[in-house]
Amino acid sequence: MLKSREELDADLDDAARAWLDEALAEAAHDAAARATVRADDAVNSPYASPPWELRYAAAGRHCGTAHADSVRSLLLIEARAPLAAVTRLYEQGTAAERRAVLLTLHRLDLGSTALPLVEDALRANDTRLVAAAVGPYAAARLDPHAWRHAVLKCLFTGVPVEAVARLGERARGDAELARMLRDFAAERTAAGRDVPAGLHTVLGLALTSPAAPTEES
Repeated sequence: MLKSREELDADLDDAARAWLDEALAEAAHDAAARATVRADDAVNSPYASPPWELRYAAAGRHCGTAHADSVRSLLLIEARAPLAAVTRLYEQGTAAERRAVLLTLHRLDLGSTALPLVEDALRANDTRLVAAAVGPYAAARLDPHAWRHAVLKCLFTGVPVEAVARLGERARGDAELARMLRDFAAERTAAGRDVPAGLHTVLGLALTSPAAPTEES
């Protein structure tokens, strides 16, 4: 669960708060500087890293690993991080740094341009990345085919289906998802392996008729 700035201020010691103040100021400065540059003059070199990106990597060391996700998320938001920066931090980062990117995508103005990062995380076997990848951004941006496979990836890797944002909304009445779940369950059973409990939860949703539209809708 990501913490707000106010919650972090209550948890961090004086040194960590001072470091965070400086880091967020650097991020805000970068956002303001980019806002004054015309789009056709913008430099998106993958090697042009502003100071706040170095802070992003050091968040755990200065604010504690328990708060690193929240600190990194705040930096991305304060910097209004563009796709070039988000991609750079993801591709060059540790698993923890990648997770923070994934957790923040829905709060950045990136449209569907960051979907390759979600797709990359869903190809991984790191359950922390898979769980972060199926958050609100994926719920809003993944097409039905990719989203169904993301749900199956959770089941296959042991990520709780509760991690899937808007699961009830997107799974409800999805006949193709129901078919895929049945096939997956049959394969597990044939191999003498347990069927994940979460599968029955999702299957129940997929077999439920979509809600009838109201007059207002």
